[in-house]
Amino acid sequence: MTIFLIAIGLAMDAFAVSIGLGIKDTREKLKLALKAGGLFSFFQMLMPLIGFELGLGFRTLISDYDHWVAFLLLAGIGAKMIYEGLSKKCNRPASSKTTRLTFFLLAIATSIDALAVGLGFAFLEMSILFPVLIIGVVTFVLSFVGVLIGKELGCRMQSRAEIFGGLVLLFIGLKILIQHSSILW
Repeated sequence: MTIFLIAIGLAMDAFAVSIGLGIKDTREKLKLALKAGGLFSFFQMLMPLIGFELGLGFRTLISDYDHWVAFLLLAGIGAKMIYEGLSKKCNRPASSKTTRLTFFLLAIATSIDALAVGLGFAFLEMSILFPVLIIGVVTFVLSFVGVLIGKELGCRMQSRAEIFGGLVLLFIGLKILIQHSSILW
């Protein structure tokens, strides 16, 4: 369940961006939804793998503090998402097509936080394959749905999705910290 909640939290950025794409982009919604879902889920799966591999090298150096690292990463990402969700203005852009470069940059930007989560998984000494699969599936589904409902729900939903995702990551970080601390006490 924790991995599923992490996946939802990570996918909220991609979901919010997908809603924006659904509002803005003039292409056929089904093709756009498949493209957003595929590209965003690919990068959401790739980044934790990279973070995990980087984290394996650092794990022995900080094993006494790994729960703090996981907490700080998740809490920091969550707080950033909440802040961004609260500070966004809702305005409808003129319709247009999203360029390939913009799509690529959006996919990277929405998956950077997954890199940090991959680091956290390495510090917690857990397998990465199942979480990556769940993160990919959840991101695909939420991105696909985000594009399809973007026009109907509009930009208000973007901010709410980011705030929700931020809260989920923040609470998971607290859970890791509390669980590890209770083991030490």
